[in-house]
Amino acid sequence: MSIKPVVALIGRPNVGKSTLFNQFTKSRQALVADLSGLTRDRQYGDATYEDKSFIVVDTGGIGEADDGSGNIDDYMSEQSHTAIHEADIIVFVVDARAGMIGADAEIGKFLHTLGKPVYVVAIKSMVLTTLLLPSFMH
Repeated sequence: MSIKPVVALIGRPNVGKSTLFNQFTKSRQALVADLSGLTRDRQYGDATYEDKSFIVVDTGGIGEADDGSGNIDDYMSEQSHTAIHEADIIVFVVDARAGMIGADAEIGKFLHTLGKPVYVVAIKSMVLTTLLLPSFMH
Protein backbone atom coordinates (compact mmCIF):
# COMPACT_ATOMS: atom_id res chain seq x y z
CA MET A 1 0.00 0.00 0.00
CA SER A 2 1.39 3.42 -0.94
CA ILE A 3 1.16 6.57 1.12
CA LYS A 4 -1.32 9.13 -0.20
CA PRO A 5 0.12 12.50 -1.19
CA VAL A 6 -1.03 15.52 0.83
CA VAL A 7 -2.41 18.56 -1.02
CA ALA A 8 -2.72 21.78 1.02
CA LEU A 9 -5.12 24.55 -0.01
CA ILE A 10 -3.36 27.82 0.78
CA GLY A 11 -4.32 31.45 0.27
CA ARG A 12 -5.78 34.51 1.93
CA PRO A 13 -8.88 34.11 4.12
CA ASN A 14 -12.19 33.89 2.25
CA VAL A 15 -10.85 33.22 -1.26
CA GLY A 16 -12.72 29.92 -1.71
CA LYS A 17 -10.42 27.28 -0.22
CA SER A 18 -13.28 25.57 1.65
CA THR A 19 -15.44 25.48 -1.47
CA LEU A 20 -12.58 23.81 -3.33
CA PHE A 21 -12.08 21.40 -0.40
CA ASN A 22 -15.75 20.39 -0.61
CA GLN A 23 -15.45 19.85 -4.36
CA PHE A 24 -12.39 17.63 -3.91
CA THR A 25 -13.96 15.60 -1.09
CA LYS A 26 -17.40 15.50 -2.72
CA SER A 27 -18.82 16.59 0.63
CA ARG A 28 -20.05 19.56 2.60
CA GLN A 29 -17.56 18.87 5.36
CA ALA A 30 -16.15 22.41 5.26
CA LEU A 31 -18.44 25.28 6.21
CA VAL A 32 -18.78 27.83 3.42
CA ALA A 33 -20.02 31.41 3.85
CA ASP A 34 -19.09 34.88 2.67
CA LEU A 35 -17.45 35.52 6.03
CA SER A 36 -13.72 35.82 6.57
CA GLY A 37 -12.29 33.64 9.34
CA LEU A 38 -14.96 30.94 9.29
CA THR A 39 -12.31 28.24 8.83
CA ARG A 40 -9.68 28.44 11.57
CA ASP A 41 -8.14 25.00 12.02
CA ARG A 42 -6.72 22.64 9.43
CA GLN A 43 -9.32 20.22 8.11
CA TYR A 44 -8.35 16.97 6.37
CA GLY A 45 -10.34 15.00 3.86
CA ASP A 46 -9.95 12.09 1.48
CA ALA A 47 -10.16 13.01 -2.17
CA THR A 48 -9.85 11.41 -5.58
CA TYR A 49 -8.96 13.02 -8.88
CA GLU A 50 -8.74 10.94 -12.07
CA ASP A 51 -8.67 7.72 -10.03
CA LYS A 52 -5.77 8.94 -7.85
CA SER A 53 -6.35 9.24 -4.12
CA PHE A 54 -4.85 11.97 -1.97
CA ILE A 55 -5.43 13.82 1.26
CA VAL A 56 -6.59 17.42 0.89
CA VAL A 57 -6.11 19.98 3.67
CA ASP A 58 -8.34 23.02 4.04
CA THR A 59 -6.88 26.01 5.90
CA GLY A 60 -8.15 29.28 7.29
CA GLY A 61 -5.68 31.31 5.33
CA ILE A 62 -2.74 33.62 5.63
CA GLY A 63 -3.79 37.25 6.00
CA GLU A 64 -2.33 40.71 6.07
CA ALA A 65 -3.33 41.07 9.75
CA ASP A 66 -0.88 38.35 10.88
CA ASP A 67 1.22 40.43 13.24
CA GLY A 68 2.39 38.04 15.94
CA SER A 69 0.03 39.48 18.58
CA GLY A 70 -1.64 36.12 19.21
CA ASN A 71 -4.98 37.04 17.61
CA ILE A 72 -7.14 34.71 15.53
CA ASP A 73 -5.43 35.77 12.28
CA ASP A 74 -2.08 34.69 13.72
CA TYR A 75 -3.58 31.34 14.76
CA MET A 76 -5.04 30.77 11.28
CA SER A 77 -1.69 31.66 9.70
CA GLU A 78 0.12 29.24 12.01
CA GLN A 79 -2.32 26.46 11.05
CA SER A 80 -1.77 27.27 7.37
CA HIS A 81 2.01 27.12 7.75
CA THR A 82 1.71 23.72 9.44
CA ALA A 83 -0.34 22.48 6.46
CA ILE A 84 2.26 23.89 4.05
CA HIS A 85 5.04 21.94 5.74
CA GLU A 86 2.97 18.72 5.83
CA ALA A 87 2.05 18.99 2.15
CA ASP A 88 3.59 17.31 -0.86
CA ILE A 89 1.71 19.69 -3.18
CA ILE A 90 0.42 23.20 -2.57
CA VAL A 91 -2.62 24.63 -4.30
CA PHE A 92 -2.41 28.41 -4.00
CA VAL A 93 -5.98 29.69 -4.21
CA VAL A 94 -6.64 33.29 -5.29
CA ASP A 95 -9.85 35.25 -5.79
CA ALA A 96 -10.20 36.00 -9.52
CA ARG A 97 -12.63 38.85 -8.82
CA ALA A 98 -10.19 40.66 -6.51
CA GLY A 99 -7.14 39.89 -8.62
CA MET A 100 -3.68 39.47 -7.13
CA ILE A 101 -3.21 41.81 -4.17
CA GLY A 102 -0.20 42.48 -1.95
CA ALA A 103 -0.90 39.60 0.43
CA ASP A 104 -1.16 37.19 -2.52
CA ALA A 105 2.23 38.35 -3.79
CA GLU A 106 3.82 37.80 -0.37
CA ILE A 107 2.28 34.34 -0.03
CA GLY A 108 3.39 33.46 -3.56
CA LYS A 109 6.97 34.56 -2.88
CA PHE A 110 7.07 32.45 0.27
CA LEU A 111 5.62 29.36 -1.45
CA HIS A 112 8.16 29.71 -4.27
CA THR A 113 11.03 29.28 -1.78
CA LEU A 114 9.82 25.88 -0.52
CA GLY A 115 10.88 23.68 -3.43
CA LYS A 116 7.45 22.00 -3.53
CA PRO A 117 5.08 21.91 -6.49
CA VAL A 118 2.77 24.93 -6.28
CA TYR A 119 -0.30 25.32 -8.48
CA VAL A 120 -2.21 28.59 -8.64
CA VAL A 121 -5.99 28.28 -8.91
CA ALA A 122 -8.13 31.37 -9.49
CA ILE A 123 -11.70 30.83 -8.35
CA LYS A 124 -14.79 32.98 -7.79
CA SER A 125 -14.91 33.81 -11.47
CA MET A 126 -17.62 33.32 -14.04
CA VAL A 127 -15.25 31.22 -16.12
CA LEU A 128 -14.76 27.57 -15.23
CA THR A 129 -11.24 27.09 -13.91
CA THR A 130 -9.51 23.79 -14.62
CA LEU A 131 -7.32 22.51 -11.84
CA LEU A 132 -4.21 20.71 -12.96
CA LEU A 133 -2.62 18.47 -10.38
CA PRO A 134 1.04 17.49 -10.68
CA SER A 135 2.18 14.71 -12.90
CA PHE A 136 2.87 12.25 -10.07
CA MET A 137 -0.88 12.25 -9.40
CA HIS A 138 -1.45 10.72 -12.86
